Amino acid sequence: MEGAELELERRSKFLSSLIEQKKAKEHQEQHNKLNVHVRAADMPVLLQDRAFRCAREQLDSMPGKLDSKRLALALKKEFDAAYGPAWHCIVGTSFGSYVTHSTGGFLYFSIDKVYILLFRTAVEPLDR
Repeated sequence: MEGAELELERRSKFLSSLIEQKKAKEHQEQHNKLNVHVRAADMPVLLQDRAFRCAREQLDSMPGKLDSKRLALALKKEFDAAYGPAWHCIVGTSFGSYVTHSTGGFLYFSIDKVYILLFRTAVEPLDR
């Protein structure tokens, strides 16, 4: 009986690895379709995908010149509404930064030639 359990576990791990490979391939194809390049991330994949879609939609809706403030505001509002307050967004073609972020709340990526830094900070009540 133990041999059958080991074989079942081996097959289960194999199938899980195939599923993970397929998900990774689909995720990469979506990145390519949106022309997204992740530079650094500490964020769940689902949140990353939401940021990519929101940024792409905003960029596609801008006629001509990039409006970086509008894009940053749209991403901030989207994430504040969906995941709670204290999201910050920096958008541009050339900027430096050094930020402290909450665990699982950091994404730095580019779409076309626009770089986007989206991060969340901890919200702590003030002691009075």
